[in-house]
This record gives sequence, C-alpha cells and structure tokens, in this order.
Amino acid sequence: MNIQKIVLGLLLSGAGLLSVQAQEQPSRRSKADGLYNRLEFAKALPMYEHLVDVKKPKVKDVEKIAQSYLYLKQYSQAENWFARAITMEKHTKESVLGYAETLKQNGKYAEAKQQFANYATQYGDSDKIRIEIAGCDSAVVWMASPQPYKLKNERGINTELSEFSAVPTAKGVLYAGEPLNGGTGTSNMTGNRYLKVFSSDVKADNLEGATLLGSDFNHASYHVGPLLPNKKEDVLYVTRTNPTHEVEIFKVDGTRIKKHNLELKIYRQDGNDWKVEDFAYNNVKEYSLGHAALSEDERTLYFASDMPGGLGGVDIWYSELQADGSWGKPVNAGTTINSAGDEMFPTIFGTKLFYSSNGFPGMGGLDIFVAEGSKSSFKNRQNLQYPINSASDDFSFVVAQADDKGSLAGYLSSNRIGGVGSDDIYSFNYAKPKIKILLNGVTYDKKTGLTLDNSSVSLVGLNGEIVGRKLSDGQGNFFFELEAGTPYRINAEHKGYMSDSIRVAALQPKADTVINVALFLEPLFKVGDKFVLENLYYDFDKFNIRKDASEILDHLVSVMRDNPTLKIELSSHTDSRGSDSYNMTLSQNRANSAVAYIISKGIARDRLVAKGYGETRLVNECSNGVPCTPEQHQANRRTEVEVLAF
Repeated sequence: MNIQKIVLGLLLSGAGLLSVQAQEQPSRRSKADGLYNRLEFAKALPMYEHLVDVKKPKVKDVEKIAQSYLYLKQYSQAENWFARAITMEKHTKESVLGYAETLKQNGKYAEAKQQFANYATQYGDSDKIRIEIAGCDSAVVWMASPQPYKLKNERGINTELSEFSAVPTAKGVLYAGEPLNGGTGTSNMTGNRYLKVFSSDVKADNLEGATLLGSDFNHASYHVGPLLPNKKEDVLYVTRTNPTHEVEIFKVDGTRIKKHNLELKIYRQDGNDWKVEDFAYNNVKEYSLGHAALSEDERTLYFASDMPGGLGGVDIWYSELQADGSWGKPVNAGTTINSAGDEMFPTIFGTKLFYSSNGFPGMGGLDIFVAEGSKSSFKNRQNLQYPINSASDDFSFVVAQADDKGSLAGYLSSNRIGGVGSDDIYSFNYAKPKIKILLNGVTYDKKTGLTLDNSSVSLVGLNGEIVGRKLSDGQGNFFFELEAGTPYRINAEHKGYMSDSIRVAALQPKADTVINVALFLEPLFKVGDKFVLENLYYDFDKFNIRKDASEILDHLVSVMRDNPTLKIELSSHTDSRGSDSYNMTLSQNRANSAVAYIISKGIARDRLVAKGYGETRLVNECSNGVPCTPEQHQANRRTEVEVLAF
C-alpha cells in the first residue's frame, strides 16, 4: 500500500480518517511511529522534533519529519528537513525524491531539476522523473511569460485553515472548508476540524460572509465536501467521508490500518425536505469516489475515483443517465485525460473539461488542465500555465462568466505561497495590461562589486506570493513586468551568499515606465566573516521573534539549508542604555530566541552558537554617559552572524 497515494487522496479529496488496530508501545519513538503510520501527523511531529534535538539524531526520525510536513503541505518546512535528511548517512531514496518534489513545490525549478536528475542517476530513470523534469523546464518558461489572468485571494472568506472548491449558485457560492468553530469533530491527521460546506455572498465582485450550512448532510460525522448543485439547485451531489464501519483495511509495518474512503451522496429536494440516496457505484471497502461534475445537458456525471480498471492512482470517470433515471456503469474518461498519476476535481463548461492532475508535465503538485470533448473522447489537453497554475497544488477551476472573445472569470483553489491559510479560494479574470512597467535589475557580489550571474531572483507580492522567478543572466541582469498600483519585494539568492532583498513601492504611471534596482549579496566564503542581519528588530525590552524578524531569519535558514557545511555564531548586541548586566542578559535571550527559531526550521543545533554580547561590542563612541542620537544607538542594537566553519 503506497502511503503517498493515500495521503494525496486524503488531503485533496476530503477524506482523512484512519484508525489503528494495535497496542501502542510506551516509548516516545514507538508512539510517534504509530501516529505517523496512521497519518496523524499533527500529533507525531512534536514527538519526532523532540527526538532529533540531540547530537546524533536518527535519519529515520528526520525523514519522517520531512515527510510529515510534505503531507501537510507545509513545503518550506519540508524542504528544510529533506535538505538535512539527504546529508545524513543511510538516508532513503524516498528522501531524495521528496527533496526534489518540495524544491519544485517551492518554485525552485533549477534546483529541483538537478535533484530529479540526481535521483535518476542514483536510483534509475522513470517516466515519472522525466515528467517532473519536463515540468521544471516548462514552469521556467511559463513564469517568464505569464498568461494575462489576474488572481485575487478572496480574503473575505479565507481563513488560516482550508477553504476550497467554490461553486457559483443563484445566491452566491458554496464551498468546502475547515470550520474555525462548530462542526462534528477534529481530524487526527491535520489537527483541524473536519471539512463542512459553507455558503458566501457575492458583493461588489468579492466573496463576503462565511455561513456554515445547517443542512442535514453537514451533520455527518467526518469530512463533507466538495458539493455540486444541478442547474435548478434541487439536486445536490455531495462528496463525504463514509462514516460507517465499512472500511478499507491495509497494513503498515505490520499494523492494521482502517481507512474510511470517500463516497458520493445524492440529495433530491422533496418539498421542504431532502431525500438522500447513494450513488450506485460507491464501494467504500475498496476505493474512494467523489468530486462530481455534470455535463451541460446534465446527462453525463463525471467524478474522480481510484476504482479498479483505471490508468493510475485516481482517474476521471463518467456515468450516463439511463432511461429509468439511474446512472449507468462507470467508464474511464480515457488516456487524453488520465495518466499514471492522479486526476481530480473535474468541472465542465460547455464542451470543455477542466480538471487537476499531477501525472503530466506541470509546475508542481496538482496543475489545472483543460481539454475539449466529452465522455471518453477528448482532445487538445492543455496546461493552463502561470499564473492559473503555480508551484503548489492548484485545483477546482470553475468558470462563472465568459464572453464570446474568450475571456473567463470564475474561481480556483490553491495552497500557493502568499495565501491566507492552507488551501485558499481565489477569483480569476482575464486582465490585459494597458500600461507596461518594466523592472530592470542587476545582482552583485557585495564585497567585490562585480556582477553575480545565475542568482535566483524572485518577484514577491505584498502577501508573500511568488509573482515571478528568474535566474540573472551572465552579466547579472534580470527583468520583470510589474502591475500598476501593486507593491513588490525583490529577493535574490545564490549558493555561498547571504540573500538580499529590496522593496518596490506601488506605481501609478501614465505611460510605459522602466525602473532600475540593484541587489548586493554578501559572500560567505571563509571563517571569520561577519555580517549584520539588516532590519532584524525586537520589541522594546522583549526577546520574542516578531513576524518581520522571522522573515529576516528565514533568509538565514535558506542560506544554511543551501550550504550544509556552514556553521555560525549568531550574536545579539544592545546599545549602552540600561545596566551592563541587564543588557547582557537581554542580548543572550535574544540570541537564544533567534537560534531556537532557526532550529525549529530544521537546521541542526550543532551548526549554531547563540551569544549575547550586551553593550561590549559597540560600533561607535556611544558608550555609557555619551550623548548620542537615536540613529547612533540603533546602529549598536544589531544581530550579527559570524562564520565559524564553511
């Protein structure tokens, strides 16, 4: 039984209920392994992280932390832990593949391509690896030339939890989400409440007001959603986790695990009530089935299932409406649509099928595709490219409006960087820019002043979303096209260097405009090198890590992850105001907090030294009793990094 396949179905299909038939052992590792094997990652992670905070951690514990973060779609954390795992003796080939996949999920396509190639060299080539590499190459091209669609995160309904699969109705939209409050219980896998169906209103092109539906189907014990209404909205096709004792049973490490699969329920309006029936081809003891979509004439029902007879993991299937009102035997939608990977979340608009797949070359995770046709006769499958797709999982593409010029508007779901929470709902529309704003940049070596080629440069939006990513050319040059009225941050990274970033204010030009920026990356080549972590601030008299400070420390985490032999001293310094002993204690606490934060991101403790120097290493004359300006005192309140080994 492939746990990766199980988890993909659980995370993206609304399942996720497993239980175990075995006596847990009393040791911490045995308990952690038991939780991990039945996919209770939220509970297993703290145990594993405690186990690896030792001088010689076990590689299996580090690998399971990495895999847990990958399953939970926390890709930045997964990358950090996989990067650590593959430097350890006796790491598995799954960690090499997981590292490549998380690099791709984080949009680091050149690095991901190299790791996929390394995997093929060490463990053998395969169709999957070739598809992944082709996806990396395509993603670089697509991000350099985005399609003219504008996406907006629907922050009126998105939370720090998961919301996805928005479906337009006469009164607004319906969607699946994890409740902040209410519901019927908590998932052991995520630590969040079970999915339920919500409604929201559309006001001035924004989704506002999340209402947890009180309908009978929402009272089910476990996950509910997504949901599809027919055109009259008197029939509802509801995907849910089967709540009965009918389960699929498999073994992991000798332990019997019970998996509650997905099923499709059909609710038909009967006066003021609803009558419920099972879709005839549910079989929860053998497979999952859900994600309903209807053809324009509502005589063909499409759905996703891992039932026997498919091409890979989860496929798109269809059933035809019979003369007696029943649904006919399922038929596979064919090789144009389906692959050896997973296909999910079908939707129909006219003669077009939109769906998500990870079995064809794509940008990372699930990509959204479109094909023309019906039933098992489709053609012209196309990836919708960037920005509809991203390095993360993109799915549930629904067209709400269209015109005869080919413009579309609607909704999609994604867990891309820059969202509010896990899976978020985005609205999209075609938006052709009228005025061009071109940003030209150059990357430099800060010490030599020479241009630095092949630096990874990211264009980042206000909420941390990756708008574009490129490598600087042989002369250190790069460029991006910006949107008017939008602020950005430019990040540049290079192996062996501390990253640099710069902010670009929102512009409202009246004509085509060109702006120029420069980024200076600090080299980390020899022992004894020191540099200041710019703009890393603490609240007055505090040592907790603020959000803006965590962003600066994340750059340092990236440098240490990408340079696995690097060891550093992270030191904190104060100005001379306050007593010497108090300043020494405060600076040590601040250094300890910064180091603890870095360790929590997967960096080994033995690569870091925390040191507080108080006011003993002032950079100017502002010692006790000397009058100085606030700016002079600020220069002394700094966090420094010294290279101990490289």
